[in-house]
Amino acid sequence: MRSATAGLILLNVLVYLLQGELGDRLLASYALWPVGHFWIAELNTYVGFQPWQLITSAFLHANLTHLFLNLFALYMFGKEVERELGMARFLELYFVSVLSAALVQLAVVSFNVEQPHPTLGASGGVFGVLLAFGRLFPHSIVTPLFPPIPMRAWVFVGLYAIIELTSGVFGTQQGVAHFAHLGGMLGAYLLLHRWQRPRALDFR
Repeated sequence: MRSATAGLILLNVLVYLLQGELGDRLLASYALWPVGHFWIAELNTYVGFQPWQLITSAFLHANLTHLFLNLFALYMFGKEVERELGMARFLELYFVSVLSAALVQLAVVSFNVEQPHPTLGASGGVFGVLLAFGRLFPHSIVTPLFPPIPMRAWVFVGLYAIIELTSGVFGTQQGVAHFAHLGGMLGAYLLLHRWQRPRALDFR
């Protein structure tokens, strides 16, 4: 059976294996960098924003844990969202979320560049899928890994959004792209809202 969720998971795994072969060369060209022109000694090259990075950065990951957590969440929530929306709209939702996450993150990191760092990972798309799950299945019970407390999906999504906003504003959990997560949720919310206008209620 064809599945966009499985395809995205496989593609992320394949790109991660390619990272193991090519190393930092992929990060220099395909991770999301702030607007500007920066010399990065660790990479021994100049880097800066390029338009394709808005998408390509979503298929790069920092380490195996980063990859696993993103793909585990994509599997857990993506299969249900895809079943409800259908493959085409699920992919549209995912990549709109990826793009909106990257644009928000780009604006944030380019506003105040002290030490430029790359942004990478599927989190923007995953958070868009998470938002869609909360909208489509608000009363489903979700038990997060931490804290392991069962709660309704809409509560889980709302709490996650508040945590991300607070962490982004106050700078907690350095190295985590909180505003990218929020950007992914925003893109998914706007797209779902457009789809749910009159005469667009049938997701299939």
